[in-house]
Amino acid sequence: MEFFEIIKVIILGIVEGVTEWLPISSTGHMLLIDEFLQLNMTESFKEMFFVVIQFGAILAVVVIFFKRMFPFHFREKPVIQKDIFSIWFKVIVAFLPTAVAGVFLDDFLEAHFGTPTVIAAMLILYGVLFIVIEKKNKNKTPAIQSLEAIDYRTAFLIGVFQILSMVPGTSRSGATIVGALLIGVSRTAAAEFTFFLAVPTMLGASVFKLLKFGFHFTGEEIWILLLGMAVAFVVSLGVIRFLMNYVKKHDFSVFGWYRIVLGAVVLIYFGLVR
Repeated sequence: MEFFEIIKVIILGIVEGVTEWLPISSTGHMLLIDEFLQLNMTESFKEMFFVVIQFGAILAVVVIFFKRMFPFHFREKPVIQKDIFSIWFKVIVAFLPTAVAGVFLDDFLEAHFGTPTVIAAMLILYGVLFIVIEKKNKNKTPAIQSLEAIDYRTAFLIGVFQILSMVPGTSRSGATIVGALLIGVSRTAAAEFTFFLAVPTMLGASVFKLLKFGFHFTGEEIWILLLGMAVAFVVSLGVIRFLMNYVKKHDFSVFGWYRIVLGAVVLIYFGLVR
């Protein structure tokens, strides 16, 4: 693998690690990065790579939230934590709508909505939504203050909102957080549930893309995948901790403004260049 290709993969891993968790759309950023730093690979491999490097980001979530995610304890004797099982059952309920929709809509959405115009529009739309919702909720006390307080109905509704993230430029975390805020979930609980929900969602998407691509990798392609996942993992560790500390004291408005600016940049650049 050439040195410059290694640099490209590292940059893409950094972008994935940052944008997967902040509600600013990994697709929008990948689109711009790929425009200037295109991997010397086939289009089918790049399509798969942009999804499968999420394995690294998933591992970061599991490492940080291991005590909250793992329902078994082995100290003096094995202990099953029923409250953690309860959270996972709710996560599964939230995951199902996207799992079903993904089987039927993935190819269609990629073929018809993966354009710079759609991505820019979604960046701007959800940016505006973040700002409007935060202003509306400024003086309100959320009805659901903790992860444990999320019930099955709320979990399912958040899962329905996650379907919207299948449209490129929306952002998986952006769609789920916007949905959670709209139905009365606190920022901290919304972010935590998003991290939990990311595990089956991103794992399922990665496996789906791997199966679609096949397992006939060259040695170089394997190293590219492993490097991208490793970088995404390391960066995700820092980004997740940052976001959890950030939402305790700030709202999501800054991400809304960022999305609007990025959407405008995408529209202007592709409007002028293409």
